Amino acid sequence: MAGDRIAIVWNPAKAAREKLVQAIPGTDAALTWHETAPDDPGFGAADEAIRTGAEVIVAAGGDGTVRAVAERLARTDTRAELGIVPIGTGNLLARNIGVPVNDLPGAFARAFEGAATPLDLGWLDAEIDGERVRRAFTVMAGFGIDAHMIAETDDDLKSRVGWLAYVESLGRAVNATRVVEIDLAVDGGAPVRTIGHTLLVGNCGTLQGGIRLLPDADPADGELDLLLLSAEGLGQWLDTLRSFVWDNGVRRLITGQDRAASAETAEHARARRVAVALSEPLVVEVDGDDLGEAASFAVEVQEDAVRVR
Repeated sequence: MAGDRIAIVWNPAKAAREKLVQAIPGTDAALTWHETAPDDPGFGAADEAIRTGAEVIVAAGGDGTVRAVAERLARTDTRAELGIVPIGTGNLLARNIGVPVNDLPGAFARAFEGAATPLDLGWLDAEIDGERVRRAFTVMAGFGIDAHMIAETDDDLKSRVGWLAYVESLGRAVNATRVVEIDLAVDGGAPVRTIGHTLLVGNCGTLQGGIRLLPDADPADGELDLLLLSAEGLGQWLDTLRSFVWDNGVRRLITGQDRAASAETAEHARARRVAVALSEPLVVEVDGDDLGEAASFAVEVQEDAVRVR
């Protein structure tokens, strides 16, 4: 990439700049560095990077940093491509599109030299604390057990054991979820009344450990995948966990089984847009970021929103 301009947006809480510099391959590209802040996961830094005229903007951090940079690229009239250097506990987009994880030199090499391909983004619109909020997501958004696992996960434990901290929070998350009435309107259709405790709308479907939560999700197909869970009682919860943790995770990795299983209390669908109205406000999240409580929200896909290496 001789002569190209590359901007690196990095989260200093995840890695020191010196460590990143050591992992960068030899290049003649002009590099600029843009640091995120505790109260800004990367929106401002991405804006700075765009103003430099960078042709590639590398998000070096966790899922929050990647999401912020991707959102800014999608909102702005720029031809800059997205590179990803994962330095977090989740790194879900990186895992779903094959970016090397726990390999800084490999991730930088791909970001600097790899071929770019289209990536869809999802957008969630909701009223949170009296303000209208519109946020992009690269992996998934929604409410329920996923949002509660994020909100309930102990940050100190997460820093020590990584994504396994989410397992510790699972029991508390199950206790916190409750079945509510949900009005769902898919792709402009009439609302349909249903019930559930978890609704996830995903652009990607694989979690840590190879668990395929949304088995048909493709981050470049112009659609989003929906998962509605309605398990109640110990028996139904065990069936749900067996399906997603064992059938769609451990057993698939051992046997190479390509077809994912699903629990009886799980419903799958696909859509470009979905409007959701809840019987009571619940916590909603995008890519692991807790946005607060909302009684209604809408989610839509932006096809080919960015180009990612």
